[in-house]
Amino acid sequence: MNQSTICAISTAAGIGGIAVIRVSGDRAIQNASKIFCTFNENKNLFDAESHTVIFGKIKNGKNEIIDEALVSIFRAPHSYTGEDTVEISCHGSAYIQQQILKLLIENGCVLAQAGEFTQRAFLNGKMDLSQAEAVADLISSESQAAHRIAMNQMRGFFLNELQNIRQKLVEFASLIELELDFNEEDVEFADRNELGKLAFNIEEYISKLCKSFDVGNAIKNGIPVAIVGETNAGKSTLLNVLLNEERAIVSEIHGTTRDAIEDATNIGGLMFRFIDTAGIRDTKDKIENMGIERTYSKIEQASIVLWIIDVSQSVENARKMLPEMIERCKNKKLIIAYNKIDISKSTANISIADNDEIKQINISAKEKLNMELLQNILLETAQIPETGSNDIIVTNMRHFEALQNAHSAIVRIQNGLKQNISHDLLAQDIRDCIFHIGTITGSITTDEILRNIFSKFCVGK
Repeated sequence: MNQSTICAISTAAGIGGIAVIRVSGDRAIQNASKIFCTFNENKNLFDAESHTVIFGKIKNGKNEIIDEALVSIFRAPHSYTGEDTVEISCHGSAYIQQQILKLLIENGCVLAQAGEFTQRAFLNGKMDLSQAEAVADLISSESQAAHRIAMNQMRGFFLNELQNIRQKLVEFASLIELELDFNEEDVEFADRNELGKLAFNIEEYISKLCKSFDVGNAIKNGIPVAIVGETNAGKSTLLNVLLNEERAIVSEIHGTTRDAIEDATNIGGLMFRFIDTAGIRDTKDKIENMGIERTYSKIEQASIVLWIIDVSQSVENARKMLPEMIERCKNKKLIIAYNKIDISKSTANISIADNDEIKQINISAKEKLNMELLQNILLETAQIPETGSNDIIVTNMRHFEALQNAHSAIVRIQNGLKQNISHDLLAQDIRDCIFHIGTITGSITTDEILRNIFSKFCVGK
């Protein structure tokens, strides 16, 4: 591990009320003391106890005051990184932040890499790898559900169960390896019936985790909703209303939207990723046709398809399109929104689909009529189960892939026990399962995996 003392701005870029600059490493307190002096002559950073805050001045080499600041001291191992850590809370001027960072570097610190503070916390045993990855998820969480899942993972619920599984498998692997040493004596140390019961429980648990990924992925990245329909049906107007901003150009000219416009918003504690697509119609315009092809592609990628029908113009066309739309929306949820009811006199009984699974609603995007009802239908259609404070939901693709590999290994163990395969083959399958579980917790890892994980963090975390 890099033994240098690192520093970085930990607050978001730009101007704010305050900013926090973090320093971590063996010389964190020493280097910070070179640029900081207290107003109280009887106090200094060297003598400060852990978890205390000192008020003072940041000065440069010319003895000029850069800022008045609060300095928090966290002594190893009782800090986020497990190392001596100093956090400087200064005014949020971009100039002040850069000057303090420059002074720290001039006095022995080096600029931290992306995620290096959290990487040091992992390497110093302050958290496992899944908890470290949860830090990034917590920072990027944009909904109550995503926040709750990240918090559960940070609190170690995922870690505890996986470590328990791994430890039991290690014990069985050790016994089977011992049997290999006594192969000629035909001695049996591992109870295969007990291993079978354990394999059954592990397979059931890992299978449940794998199945949770679809829900977790939707919660973390947003539920994709494709807004589709003919030109001028009101798709872009509806997108703007749902996002509460003028995100898409609205025009009476047909074919205005020629490419997909995508943005996300929080509805009822869940993130929905809305995709405004090009209007579907027969056209000789090559560029518009490319946009229509992308519309069909976005339907494939969506979990929910929100079909907008202009009740003042295109109800009969929609009836003709219904079979094709149902076919394209196989294994997806389809919602039909009959738009522009504010200018139509005959909307009471409009319904082109005789199917209880297809939700239908009358709206006016322009006048914002029935928008709350539409949002409720979206929440109901998403079918995201309530997540409790102790629920474990997989949201990370790396974890999902490792769990799938672990599941394949545990299924091989189950089949091997049924077929009474040899000790060495059974031991190999157990080792494979242990390996894949270990890559999630960080018990087994490589520099390449660590670089890939922590490179996605922001600098300063």
